[in-house]
Amino acid sequence: MVKVAVIGLGKMGISHLSMVRALPDVEVVGVVDATGYLLSILKKYTGLRTYSSIDKLLEAEKPDAAIVATPSRLHYPMVKQLLDAGISVFCEKPFTLSGTEGEELTTLANQRGLVTQVGYHNRFVGAFAEVKRLLDLGAIGEVTHGLAESYGPVVLKPEGGTWRSKSSEGGGCLYDYAAHPLNLINWYLGQPVGVGGTVLNRVFSNEIDDEVSSTLYYPGGKTVSVSVNWSDESVRKMTTRITLWGTGGRIFADRQEVQVYLREDTAIPEGYQPGWNVRYTTELTDQVDFYLRGEEYTAQLAHFVERVKAKQHEGINTFESAVETDKLIERMIEDSKRGPGVRLSEEIAAPKVVKRSFVTRVKDAVRAFGANGNRG
Repeated sequence: MVKVAVIGLGKMGISHLSMVRALPDVEVVGVVDATGYLLSILKKYTGLRTYSSIDKLLEAEKPDAAIVATPSRLHYPMVKQLLDAGISVFCEKPFTLSGTEGEELTTLANQRGLVTQVGYHNRFVGAFAEVKRLLDLGAIGEVTHGLAESYGPVVLKPEGGTWRSKSSEGGGCLYDYAAHPLNLINWYLGQPVGVGGTVLNRVFSNEIDDEVSSTLYYPGGKTVSVSVNWSDESVRKMTTRITLWGTGGRIFADRQEVQVYLREDTAIPEGYQPGWNVRYTTELTDQVDFYLRGEEYTAQLAHFVERVKAKQHEGINTFESAVETDKLIERMIEDSKRGPGVRLSEEIAAPKVVKRSFVTRVKDAVRAFGANGNRG
């Protein structure tokens, strides 16, 4: 039996609580939140033990693992406190707001032999996992270009009032939305060698970005274009898309399906054929014990719990992989502050021409004639 605590009862925290309670061999030994009214309601109708702080939780309970689903700026101090207490941690994304802090937590967890995971649920979506499998098989040859997209109707008018509307809290389209396709691209292609042309644009928000565009650079001229907008009411809910072009074909994937075009001269994987192929998430996804929001959310928690039971460090979405995404986000923020790389309004400097006097030019001509004219 794995004893689990849940820290934070926002939208994701309540979802995680519902799913983890349904997993076999799991006992929820405590729930932590700062809202007393919410804790009293939860305790009254579920019988769960509730606490107003991690300190009080640890005084009364000894969980094997904890799920942290609090605002992003709180991740570092809370995760550190839990790791110091010898508790394995599943943390919601983004992991931290600093690559340095993320590396510190990763080192601490490794030193203590603890299991870690971050909630990038798309790696548990059947369609996105199939992309990874096809790339590992070399199905489309050498990848030459990619497009990483995410759109949703989150901020559709000027508003504020939650932690997601404040840059200091880790809010904004880059951290909340773009992190998902960026994490997938890191999974598929590894960490890029550079970023350029990053724009963090405000559409309705006063303090944070509502849309993101950027270019990721890889060795050999490979690039990935990033296009993300959470002020897009043309989509009903968050939609993440990945498109990859290669020397042997093309892959497009979203949560619903994988569309694959394969050239006849490429290595065709089993179950595929030259030309267009379509595989649906329903045929690529295993059933889970409890469905809420999507199979991938339960699957990631089940993966974490099984790793905790086996004390298995290696797995999907460890702290190490999440830190790579955090570092990439930091580099994109730095790049966005530089502004346009080359302004079209600036004149391109012409080669400098050295002007010579008429007399000098005549003398040079005479010398040249003498040198060539005496050759018989």
